[in-house]
Amino acid sequence: MTRLAVFDLDGTLVDSAPDIHAALDRLAAARGLAPFGRAEVIGMIGDGVRALVERALAARGQAFDPAALDAFTADYTANAATLTRLFDGIGQALDALRGQGWRLAVCTNKPEAAARELLGALGLLDGLAALGGGDSFPVRKPDPRHLLETIAAAGAMPQGSVMVGDHRNDVMAARGAGIPCVFVGWGYGPLHMAEGAPVVATPAGLAAELGAALDRLS
Repeated sequence: MTRLAVFDLDGTLVDSAPDIHAALDRLAAARGLAPFGRAEVIGMIGDGVRALVERALAARGQAFDPAALDAFTADYTANAATLTRLFDGIGQALDALRGQGWRLAVCTNKPEAAARELLGALGLLDGLAALGGGDSFPVRKPDPRHLLETIAAAGAMPQGSVMVGDHRNDVMAARGAGIPCVFVGWGYGPLHMAEGAPVVATPAGLAAELGAALDRLS
């Protein structure tokens, strides 16, 4: 049976908040608005780029503007890998999973172009069996079809697949798809978002926790 680890991106594999923050500040500056705090930005991440821009504008008393979304998307895509880095230990954790025969995929609400640019710059793209971005399919997390389509694109089946993420959307998508979810303790989502899913404290524990998640199904 093919074993597939499907990872969320922002807050799970990568600390992307610095680049998202910088792009939001540039958007704010262009519109004469006050800059954002880091904690403020982190609280906006997880539901895709439109929701991010809507929240950012609302936080400054502004209505949603499609032109702001277009400007942010173009700016962020071009600068997605400027400050973003893998979380400490992620590279080694992914190597360990590959060494145990796992395939790897990413299922993220980030637009596919930005995700592809970022993963390529960080040297992760070629090691993925599939990338399901927020605009790759007609739906996105928490809709389980986003996850299921990513699994299918990776040449795997829901049986043998595990979702890894830091947001309620990841947990809900996994449950809707009927697959286990492992929640990461180093991400942007508060731990209550795990909603009973097992929590792994550090990347070094990923291989063991993913194996245990499948063992619990057998």
